[in-house]
Amino acid sequence: MSPLQTSDRRPIVISGPSGVGKGTLCQKLINSYPDIFAFTVSHTTRGLRPGEVEGVSYYFVSPSSFQSLVSQSGFVEHAVFSGHNYGTSKQNISDLTARGLIPVLDIDVQGVQQIKSNPCIDARYVFIKPPSLGALEERLRGRGTEKEEAIQKRLAQANIELEYADIPGFFDMVIVNDDLEEAYKKFVEFASGP
Repeated sequence: MSPLQTSDRRPIVISGPSGVGKGTLCQKLINSYPDIFAFTVSHTTRGLRPGEVEGVSYYFVSPSSFQSLVSQSGFVEHAVFSGHNYGTSKQNISDLTARGLIPVLDIDVQGVQQIKSNPCIDARYVFIKPPSLGALEERLRGRGTEKEEAIQKRLAQANIELEYADIPGFFDMVIVNDDLEEAYKKFVEFASGP
């Protein structure tokens, strides 16, 4: 992999509907450039799932610990999804920046709104869009990890999130993920800065 010149060291906030390929794009970027980019690890109150690792997948905390961080303004954003709390800590971003890495935050539109309404970090924002809702539904069903009710909830949420992609200036860039390699190329260009 050729060296990447990064002219913009601000954290990158990536958003988009569940199943659109955000995680794949981020993992590919971080695997290709581990000395430049790193995932922020979110806190959650949900339980550990098979294959997940504490401090790598998430920081698994009790609801009271989570609320304590909220009351101390310890998160740049936090939300409730499927009855569990999720949040990105300010400390995690600071730790990555101190190590000379560019933090990559994979968060939903609600989190983007929180950061933009109370900017505690100066970030760049990219939205990953599916080629169509039908293609997104196909990807969600293809994963085979969720029941019908959960798929329908994710599709309803996707409709809401897609509206934000059309608001001028809400995101710095919108990338349609209809071809993974092409979407990745655009994501790397965005990540490296102007």
